[in-house]
Amino acid sequence: MRVLVIHGPNLNLLGERDPAIYGTATLDEINAMIEKTASELGMRVDCVQHSDEGSIIDALHGARTVCDAIIINPGAFAHYSYAIADAIASISIPVVEVHLSNLASREEFRRRSVTAGSCRGSVCGFGAHSYLLALRAVAQTPVK
Repeated sequence: MRVLVIHGPNLNLLGERDPAIYGTATLDEINAMIEKTASELGMRVDCVQHSDEGSIIDALHGARTVCDAIIINPGAFAHYSYAIADAIASISIPVVEVHLSNLASREEFRRRSVTAGSCRGSVCGFGAHSYLLALRAVAQTPVK
């Protein structure tokens, strides 16, 4: 099974950006955790980080023919990017949305994800472990 992990805007600053909310792990450390867990599950994983909406959409479209699933943390795009929601809805492989923080406990404008409804499921609030939980869910969920 091949999985693409897409990290959205500002996630390149993990470890230094508001650690009380996002934790102290850097993106490289999180990617290492993801790669280790994927290997244990017998998966191949590619991790990318994009700060712009178009690159995220291109990654989603590109993965549809070469990957079995996608895990995405769209960052702030989750709250307003109908274009990313449409891109997720346009592909047939399962997509799982991940957030480090619990969206329900955040500011009002962050409590709703417009992208989550296009996804197979979502995991939030468990810090970096949200990615690992998503990997485990993907490993145990039949692909369409």
